[in-house]
Amino acid sequence: MKCLIIAAGLGSRLINKGDSKPLVLLGGIPLIEHVLLSAMDAGVTEFYIVLGYNGDKIKKRLIKFNIRHQVSIYYIYNKRWKEPNGVSVLSARKYLKESFLLLMSDHLFDPLIIKKLLKEGIANGEVKLAIDKKTKKNFLIDIDDVTKVQESESFIQDIGKTISTYNAFDTGIFLCSPAIFDALDLSITKGDHSLSGGIHELADIQKARTFDIGDYKWIDVDDDRAYKKAEDNLIQIIGGNNI
Repeated sequence: MKCLIIAAGLGSRLINKGDSKPLVLLGGIPLIEHVLLSAMDAGVTEFYIVLGYNGDKIKKRLIKFNIRHQVSIYYIYNKRWKEPNGVSVLSARKYLKESFLLLMSDHLFDPLIIKKLLKEGIANGEVKLAIDKKTKKNFLIDIDDVTKVQESESFIQDIGKTISTYNAFDTGIFLCSPAIFDALDLSITKGDHSLSGGIHELADIQKARTFDIGDYKWIDVDDDRAYKKAEDNLIQIIGGNNI
């Protein structure tokens, strides 16, 4: 299984912790290495990392990581890294011709989420998003920033940060077929350069499915408040595998 990790953005809301968000240390380990280690624990051995802002610095650190771990890491440079994350995903199109995992470099999670997601699999032409239905009791969530999902019978009906009706959260963990790239192309022609825009296009043709993570934990480490929550609950979130 190949895994695409998006690590191209500026991450300005965590800039006081370091000038490269994926390299911000949490428990003595950079955020992006937590993501790599959790994916590796789930059985992933081949990674494609989209770089942009401070890309050379991230690559230099990960070369050292790669020396310590027996995995394959390939680097993709997105010159349009200032644009929304759909552009970063699209930049990996020529490298990913079969189903792949898609992860964010600042989302920490229990590796069992990926193990169960991979076990479920996806059909040709689909994308499956790991969703969190604990909308009323997940204290790790920033309700003003989290991407929200309206789903019905395991299909995405709507997705976005500002939708008013929702019953789940987007964890940033996707199992994708290459159909995501055509969906992003279509979304971009309509003016929406976000990953959620591409998911919308697949949802419109009932090709965007969901996987409920149940009681497993995850967090988007996007600002100082989220960082403190992640710091205080790190073992509970990642299962203690990376510590």
